[in-house]
Amino acid sequence: MSLRRTAARAYWRLSRWNLVTERLPQDGAGILIGAPHTSNWDFVLMLAIGGEGDLRFRWLGKHTLFKGIAGPLMRGLGGIPVDRRDPAGLVDELVSRISAGERFYLVVTPEGTRSGHGWKSGFYRIARACDLPVTLGYVDRTTRTTGLGPTIRLTGDVSADMDVIRAFYADKAGAVPSRRTEPRLREELPGD
Repeated sequence: MSLRRTAARAYWRLSRWNLVTERLPQDGAGILIGAPHTSNWDFVLMLAIGGEGDLRFRWLGKHTLFKGIAGPLMRGLGGIPVDRRDPAGLVDELVSRISAGERFYLVVTPEGTRSGHGWKSGFYRIARACDLPVTLGYVDRTTRTTGLGPTIRLTGDVSADMDVIRAFYADKAGAVPSRRTEPRLREELPGD
C-alpha cells in the first residue's frame, strides 16, 4: 500500500467527514469536478479522496501557490499552476498532454475564485475535446459527506449537460454554504 493511501486512510479514520464514493471508470483518465468549492479545506478533502482511491491525479491551482519553497511540494502533490491574469492556452495545453497519451484524473474546481459569478467552462471544453468522462466530486457540509458521485459523458448540448450537473449539486452545500455558486456556464446565458 502506498504512503499516500496509508495517510489518506488515517485521515478518514480521524476526520469528522464521511467518505462516500462511487467507482471511477477503469481507464485511469477523466475530469473530476470539485464542487461546491467554497473553502480551502476542499483541497485537504481532495487529497484525501485521491489518496484513498490511490488515484493518479493532477489539479489546477493559482500560480501564487507555487512560489518559493511551496512550489516543489505543490507540484509533487499533482499541481499545475494557472496564472489567472493570463489563462490563454491552458485548455489547449491540457488537451495536448492528454491527447499525447498522458493518463491522469484532472481535478477542476469550476467555480474558480468562488466569487459567485458562475462556473468556468474549461472542464467542459477539455472533456469534450479529449472525450473524457466527468466525475462529479462533492463536499456537503449539511451531511458531513464528501467523495465522488456519478460519472457522466458530456453530449455537447451544454444546457442539457449542465442540467444533469445542477441536479446532482442541488442539495450539496459546500464547507461554507454562503459561498456556493450555481453550476451555470457563461455559454448558457442569453446573448452568449
